[in-house]
Amino acid sequence: MLRDRLVLRDRLVLRDRLVLRDRLVLRDRLVATDRREHDSGFTLIEMIVTVTIFAILVAVTVPMMRVWIANTRVRAVADSLQNGIRLAQTEALRRSRQVVFALTNTATPSAGFTATTQGTYWAVQTVPLMTDGSDPATVIATGVLTATGTAVSITAGQNQTALCFNSLGRLVANASPGVGSATCTTPSTGANGNAQPMFTYVVSGTSTGADHTLQVEVALGGQLHLCDTSQTLTASNPYGC
Repeated sequence: MLRDRLVLRDRLVLRDRLVLRDRLVLRDRLVATDRREHDSGFTLIEMIVTVTIFAILVAVTVPMMRVWIANTRVRAVADSLQNGIRLAQTEALRRSRQVVFALTNTATPSAGFTATTQGTYWAVQTVPLMTDGSDPATVIATGVLTATGTAVSITAGQNQTALCFNSLGRLVANASPGVGSATCTTPSTGANGNAQPMFTYVVSGTSTGADHTLQVEVALGGQLHLCDTSQTLTASNPYGC
């Protein structure tokens, strides 16, 4: 009798072990199947959530990027304009002679180029010292403005066609600076509530997007200032106009 009981017990233990083994095998198979299904790609719900989040991000960032790009173009043109004027002033000081700065629509201007108040390029040229032709004008440097900064316009505040700097770096009048039919004058009025006489160049975007208009100011004494017309110049805000 005891032996039969022991045999029965062993059989039950063996059966339980086999059942447990089968359950473990089945569990491992199910885990492997779920892993393969997960690794094979996104589920429909995951795809919908991803597309929704992407659409929200695009709707928020695209307008901001458009404004940033437009403002960057305006800034690039204003910087190029300021650098050209500063170069003309520097060359006048270095050469101890008059130098003229002007805007033009000619990509590769030569001596005597045609100046305009709204050009796509700028050029710096020496002013002839002699009228007998013994000292011809020489183009010192040129630069690009709105040819690369598309959808950007430049407006001369007093319709100045050219700027002449003397050997002290100051603006001077010259009826014959040697740049086409342009003449150099001196500013007679200030700008933005500033009583100091100055010429201004307003750089703005011509398409929707740009929300900043910049201004390059050239004072009679040769001071050069780049500012934002939407801001006011104060002791704590030198970027205002």
